Amino acid sequence: MSNNPAPGLLFVVSAPSATGKTTVIEQLVQLVPGLKMSRSYTSRPRREGETDGVDYNFVSRDAFEAQIAAGGFLEWADVFGNYYGTSWHETEARLAAGEDLVLVIDVQGARQVRAARPETVAVFMLPPSFAVLEERLRKRSSEPEAAMARRLATARQEVSAVDAYDYVVVNDVLERCVGELAGIVMAERAKLARRRAAIQPIIDSF
Repeated sequence: MSNNPAPGLLFVVSAPSATGKTTVIEQLVQLVPGLKMSRSYTSRPRREGETDGVDYNFVSRDAFEAQIAAGGFLEWADVFGNYYGTSWHETEARLAAGEDLVLVIDVQGARQVRAARPETVAVFMLPPSFAVLEERLRKRSSEPEAAMARRLATARQEVSAVDAYDYVVVNDVLERCVGELAGIVMAERAKLARRRAAIQPIIDSF
């Protein structure tokens, strides 16, 4: 039998801004052994309390655009005037090493990843309601009303894409949402096609 690890699974999780996706996924990777969170690259300025290489990989706009031109991103998007993207090389290297990865990306990015890797498992995370989402957005942001209206309109557009995803979870109770996502990861790991090579010696023993 080969000593090479089986390729890792790739998960994408999308949700409207202020749904709480980053908090959920950070807890998920603590709960599920062998699951890692991919850190995106971004051209936006680092906010107070953020750490380069932990929250995001922060790069200049020029450096980001150079990587776009070089085909260096598995997916990228311009979100509210800032670039966000996932390194193609880093993702492929980690999957080849057998790591299971979760990307927290928007709907645009998820489409790009699925086009490049159709086997990607896509999960959409919903807030409990539009009203709750709006309340969360207003509590965490002091943006002008026009910018807030744009974010809310974007959230409506993103939710309309839910049918393109394999699974959906609702972030109403944090622990329950994390538990449902953990169940999705474990179910995908247990699929026959995924485990065929590992279980064949057991089957052959009968």
